Amino acid sequence: MDAKHGRSPKVVVIGGTYVDMAIRCGQIPSAGQKVTGSALSYTTTGPGPNQAIEASLCGCEVYLISKVGGDPFAQMARNILAENKVNTDLVYTAEAKNTGLVVTLVNAEGENASCYYPGANSALQTLDISEAEQIISESDVCLIHGQLPTEAIVSALRCAELYGVKVILNPARPLEQQGQKECDLPIEYFKSDILIPNLYEAAAITEQSTANIRTAKLIGSDLVARGVGTAIITMGRRGCMVVDRNSADHIPAFEIELVDHTGRGDAFAGALAAYCAVENDIRAAAKFASAAGALACTKFGSIEALPTKADIIEMLQKEDISQQ
Repeated sequence: MDAKHGRSPKVVVIGGTYVDMAIRCGQIPSAGQKVTGSALSYTTTGPGPNQAIEASLCGCEVYLISKVGGDPFAQMARNILAENKVNTDLVYTAEAKNTGLVVTLVNAEGENASCYYPGANSALQTLDISEAEQIISESDVCLIHGQLPTEAIVSALRCAELYGVKVILNPARPLEQQGQKECDLPIEYFKSDILIPNLYEAAAITEQSTANIRTAKLIGSDLVARGVGTAIITMGRRGCMVVDRNSADHIPAFEIELVDHTGRGDAFAGALAAYCAVENDIRAAAKFASAAGALACTKFGSIEALPTKADIIEMLQKEDISQQ
């Protein structure tokens, strides 16, 4: 992949960093109950690292803007990012906080229960974005996951707009709105070049009571009418709907042996950003991203399951051959 001026395409990712602590136990305890765990694992995760690493695996020069705590987990996160060639200069530290944490209990049947703690992610602020202004201005794509403080997201959106940098935004609710029934997104969200909600997020934003493949076109058209350049509504096994001012196109999902869908959304977003950093063909980008999302479902885990650019191209070629 070659971007402008013959250099590597450059992507800046803004998203939360977490450590996922998974404990396997015979049953998930109810209130007041103690159970014994049989296995423990902890891995770096979150939309920030996952999407940044996917874009890096697709051949981009990648910077992550995120915030970690003053604890040992912070170095663990930086190490895995560095191993995957993601620049960590803009992974800031909130010394007084802990790194974001997800604690997941998994029972013998594979069912799980989770508790997540935003930690240092809730301390990302406008000043952090200002310090990253030069990197944002030099990027081909700015990929943002909305589950961060509103002021940081809005600041990043304004910065990218100022420099004419293409914005891909996952409009997850800002941290302040988690748990609220109403979904009141900042107006700046609707200036994004590409908005990538899942079907249920998109339905909530547009206040649609039904969310299915038939209403996806209407929902996408509503988002475009509000100012979004292109809406790509992801629908899991039902593929995705790409809606812009010209048309609405359904891109079917790839047939795979489903193992674990944990990393699907982040693989999709990271691969989409990588493609858009090079080419301006949004439907081809969505297909490339769909292949990445499908491949991420064929392995356990999040970062461990992310596919390389070669993996994605191979899957697309197989699909082309099967359709001939």
